[in-house]
Amino acid sequence: MRSIRARLTLAWTAASIGTLLLFSVALLAVRRELLFEELEDRVQAEAQHIVRAIDLARTTGTEPVFGQSDPLAARTVGQRMGAFLSLLDGYVLVQDSTGYDIYASPQVAGLSTSDRDLFSAAARTSRAGKVMQRVVLFNDEVLLAARDVPLSDNARYRVYAALSTKEIDRTLRGIASTMVVISPFLVVVSVLFAYIISGRAFRPIDRIIDQVEAITDGRSLHRRLAIGAAGEELARLSATLNAFIERIETSFGALRRFTADASHELKTPLTVMRADVERAMSPTSSETEQAVALEEALQQVTRMADLVDSLLTLARADEGRFDLYREPVELAPLAREVVETARLLGEDAELTIEASPLENAEVLGDLTRLRQLFLNLVTNAIKYTPKGGRVELILAREEAVVRFAVKDTGIGIAAADLPYVFERFWRADRVRSRASERGGFGLGLAISHWIAQAHGGTLEVQSRLGRGSTFTVTLPLAGAPGSGMTGEYQSIVNSAEGDPDGVGMLTSD
Repeated sequence: MRSIRARLTLAWTAASIGTLLLFSVALLAVRRELLFEELEDRVQAEAQHIVRAIDLARTTGTEPVFGQSDPLAARTVGQRMGAFLSLLDGYVLVQDSTGYDIYASPQVAGLSTSDRDLFSAAARTSRAGKVMQRVVLFNDEVLLAARDVPLSDNARYRVYAALSTKEIDRTLRGIASTMVVISPFLVVVSVLFAYIISGRAFRPIDRIIDQVEAITDGRSLHRRLAIGAAGEELARLSATLNAFIERIETSFGALRRFTADASHELKTPLTVMRADVERAMSPTSSETEQAVALEEALQQVTRMADLVDSLLTLARADEGRFDLYREPVELAPLAREVVETARLLGEDAELTIEASPLENAEVLGDLTRLRQLFLNLVTNAIKYTPKGGRVELILAREEAVVRFAVKDTGIGIAAADLPYVFERFWRADRVRSRASERGGFGLGLAISHWIAQAHGGTLEVQSRLGRGSTFTVTLPLAGAPGSGMTGEYQSIVNSAEGDPDGVGMLTSD
């Protein structure tokens, strides 16, 4: 495929040739029209000169025509009149009222019989006044003008003047020849000009291509394109590519962190499992020790299964391959159920679980998903609230939305960590969370965030380090914009993989 530069050059050349051709045709047409107007003016002027000469001769008492005393004699113009008429260019013919030629210029006299008949026929059919006729002769084309010189009521002279159009043809051929000679040089100059200009125009694009090629190796994503002064369009292109590269860099960083975190999360249980299996297979181990080792290995297998299930849930959510069965859901009963579960969990942690008066509200959503969303938030609050702390659950209905909030007096989250709360494998205290009873995968809030978005809502967090956190879920009420349709089964699954019943379970991490 030809380059854009070559295509632009060809397009410019074709446009230049077409423009030059149209200009040439228009120039020849306009010039031809002007030349014919000039020729018509000259013919009219010659006819007028003849008329004035005859009128002048008559007013001075000199009859311009001889031989009138003898009807049989050949009538002709006088000597002075003949000398004057001979000075005029082109075809000149003077006839009396009977149509007899009393003067014919050498050009008229030299016409062939057929041309003379054609000229005479055109002269006879020509009307008086400023009427022009084009007469095509054997080897010439003329413009003919006729004038009448009245002598009496029934007598008159008729004057004809005509000029050849050969001069116009010669002039137009000269112009056309000049255009034919000059046009190739103009086309060559146009091609060179287009090639040079397009090259200069694409030079910044070449630089952008070189910079992008240097960045696409995956190790230079921190670099950005220089936004120069090459033009508004290229500046916008550079800015767009910079934003695109920044998103790619963020994605690569997230992917690297995800891979490292997932590898780390899998490495620990795999190491423990290997040690337990080796201990169970040791010939020196007793049956009790083997049972304990196998039980610990089973716990690690369960932990890994939960991790893989959570990762699979998020992967399907990213690809849009997850089922959501929307139906009317009353949130007050669901919230009361979550409160009871929170109180059971809070007893062991010696926490106070409070619930404000729960305002009922109906949303269109997946009951299983919403239950897991609320439980994830409650479990997370209990997990990170020290003994003697307090967790409060709030369900409040507003004009078009309903808000479910979970407040705790736990360890809180630093302001610098808040933008990363809903990222996968993120934990506020990575070292202690792995080693302590709060250990988890760091996927629970990421799953909760996806559930809220899947229902057309949001999940927000407010927190201060050492003073607790507040997670708020906002969902549209049934019938509000963005709530979906009652009973609508939104299935984007395009494969038969995953849970056979299509609902699955989300782990609270």
